[in-house]
Amino acid sequence: MRYQLKQIGCRPWTLSGLSLQLMESHYENNYGGALRRLNAITEQLGSMDFEKTPGHVLNGLKRDQLTALNSTLLHELFFSSLGGDGTQTSKGIAEVLARDFGSLEKWRAEFRAMGYALGGGSGWVLLTYVPRDGRLINQFASEHSQAIASGVPILALDMYEHAYHIDFGANARAYVDAFFRNLDWPALEQRYEDAAKVPGPRPLIQPEFDGIPGIAVEEVKEMMAAGKPVQVLDVRPRHFVSRQQDIADGIEWRDPEQLQQWIGELDKSEPVVVYCAYGFHIGCKTAIKLRDAGFDARYMNSGHSGWKAIGHAIKRYG
Repeated sequence: MRYQLKQIGCRPWTLSGLSLQLMESHYENNYGGALRRLNAITEQLGSMDFEKTPGHVLNGLKRDQLTALNSTLLHELFFSSLGGDGTQTSKGIAEVLARDFGSLEKWRAEFRAMGYALGGGSGWVLLTYVPRDGRLINQFASEHSQAIASGVPILALDMYEHAYHIDFGANARAYVDAFFRNLDWPALEQRYEDAAKVPGPRPLIQPEFDGIPGIAVEEVKEMMAAGKPVQVLDVRPRHFVSRQQDIADGIEWRDPEQLQQWIGELDKSEPVVVYCAYGFHIGCKTAIKLRDAGFDARYMNSGHSGWKAIGHAIKRYG
């Protein structure tokens, strides 16, 4: 395929403090140059015999393709980020930024500081929506090639010197301030609304245990640390415990095959959390039996492996 040039996303002659010369040069030379490189690389890849091409040649071209493609995408977002009255914040996006950063002012301060910090260097400052977490994050990107996997950038500040040197010389701070004066808030809000529609990764579903409540390992650890009443039991099969010979600190192991022998030790007035090795069959089946017996029981959905993954203290068992 051949990539097509996109119309500049703002009206450059209307910008405050960013000259027409600067914007034209940025669009024609830097964005246009990236697009030309991208098409040249794509053409070269299209004519290759991949079975005969040395690995280092292919790797180099694919790296260059990534850089050029991201450069075009980020430049298009950069131009589309400008053209508004940066002082007229849209209420909707302001509320979202306050939710994810503590306040609009905290978001603005962090984003500005990231831009200032790149003065004299190179890279991008991006406001990116992460569908997995359902929230926004300010991210740094260098060489057009760093990105949050599955992230959707909705605001881009180009901090390569070509973006400001014609107007500001080495004064990158003044350029960042000018960027904010021209921020198009309504367009930013629209891009956020579009990004927020992108679903996160599909959750792990166990149809055979549908309806059995699970709980995250972090939540269990917080409950224990806060001294909340909760009975947490390791119910890994005996052969898992004997093989791994470790257990989470502060947790008791109970043989899931001997449930009737220890169920009487539990208090029905307090919730119960049980877990197996990874959060699958044994933990779920044990939770079902406890619920059938009248307990408020849940299974921890990442198991003993989850304790290790979050750095919970582990001790030798036996």
